[in-house]
Amino acid sequence: MPFRGVIIEESLANKDVLGKIKILNTEVEAVTEEHHTPHLKQWTLHTIEVPEEEAPKIAEQISHSLDPEHCGSWYADFKNNTHHYIIFKDMVFKVNRNNKAEYDEVTKYGISLGIPAHQLDFSPDIK
Repeated sequence: MPFRGVIIEESLANKDVLGKIKILNTEVEAVTEEHHTPHLKQWTLHTIEVPEEEAPKIAEQISHSLDPEHCGSWYADFKNNTHHYIIFKDMVFKVNRNNKAEYDEVTKYGISLGIPAHQLDFSPDIK
């Protein structure tokens, strides 16, 4: 079962990984003050699809491609019905979607990087 998610193009220092994945849709969105990314005026959101067998490799490539200057500000993720890859600069989590403790660990890690808690909204328990 393929994984789907969103990558913000501006989060990538090296955009080569975008050529290795299927982009289903692209939207450009204005950045507002609540996004906490004052270095950007807009961002480009790519909805992606990753084949299950390529997911670990693509997750690692995204991890090494995230912008090191603003690495505490970014993560990417993609998921299917059973697993969720949550990708930070040089750190990849593969989470069982039914395991709240695994999501809690990822949320704690993201907060330790300075990412606002409201932006770490990937857990199914967060409404």
